[in-house]
Amino acid sequence: MVDLNDAKSLRAIDSTDFLVSLTGLGAQCMKAYELTQGVALPKVQDVKAVVVTGLGGSAIGGDLLRVYSQERLSIPVIVNRDYTLPAFVDGNTLVFAVSYSGNTEETLSAYQDALEKGSAVVALTSGGKLKGLADRDGIPVIQVPVGLAPRAATGYLFIPMLAVLERLGMLHGLAGEVSEVTRELEGYADIYGPGTPVEKNPAKRLALDFEGRIPVIWGAGGTTDVAAQRWKGQINENAKAPAYWNVFPELNHNEIVGFEKPEELLRELWVVMLRDRGDHPRVGYRMEITRRIITGRVAGVTEVASAGDGMLARLYSLIYLGDWASVYLALLYGIDPGPVRVIDLLKGELAKR
Repeated sequence: MVDLNDAKSLRAIDSTDFLVSLTGLGAQCMKAYELTQGVALPKVQDVKAVVVTGLGGSAIGGDLLRVYSQERLSIPVIVNRDYTLPAFVDGNTLVFAVSYSGNTEETLSAYQDALEKGSAVVALTSGGKLKGLADRDGIPVIQVPVGLAPRAATGYLFIPMLAVLERLGMLHGLAGEVSEVTRELEGYADIYGPGTPVEKNPAKRLALDFEGRIPVIWGAGGTTDVAAQRWKGQINENAKAPAYWNVFPELNHNEIVGFEKPEELLRELWVVMLRDRGDHPRVGYRMEITRRIITGRVAGVTEVASAGDGMLARLYSLIYLGDWASVYLALLYGIDPGPVRVIDLLKGELAKR
């Protein structure tokens, strides 16, 4: 049985130093903000849409950009997780091609599609085929450091896009927000880190709540939906365990009806509701009602409120807790959080044809 208070035994399971990567996320965000300096950006005029094309950990930055920009940009931000781009993409579209490895086949295909459509393109990668193609084609490359799992590089795969939009005059005032999120994450690293005991560590307590159960993560549309999605994906990849997510108010029109049968399965669910001060007041009321409906039917319900002043800090306050909890859940199961052998197997099979 794994003791979450035994930091030495936790590190013994963690062969890729995932705990160390998590601890450094604050500093990563500041470094990520500085990466675009000196990069010659594309000359764009009359941008009518921004598209982020990527998969997995390389795509979550696009979802963060979508949520962050929702009330800051007058144009849509779309996240594309496919081999091709939507038909609306054209010469008035700014496309970020994001692949941490640089070898994601769907992203490489969408990159070529963007060039054929005449879009302004920026590549965000650590290297690989994407960097080679971009260098060949004269496309700006923001090169991020190697050595991380994509899901541990969320600062590098998100904040440079904000910096590009700021340099293009589409966003403003990011320096203060990046400084805040860096400062806040460094403080949370002390609270959530392996040296802080269970009784004082919210991330470890959440992992214990999740152990042997199925986490269900609910967020609110336009504010915490991306954090809920992130929690689900991190539990899948780090703990190698099932988890599910949904969003208010949509889930009140379908999913909530599914909390009657089978009772024995419902008792294995642990529900987390993510909240933010930017949530619509009616969504907050829906959460309260929904909690009353499901209490007693599920194993437990936890509400987590964002913290911080700026939108960046509030988003990352939620994401960071989920990241830590997912790693501790992996360690509770005796699972190394770093390797993703199933994904490696899938990629190997795809490479055969």
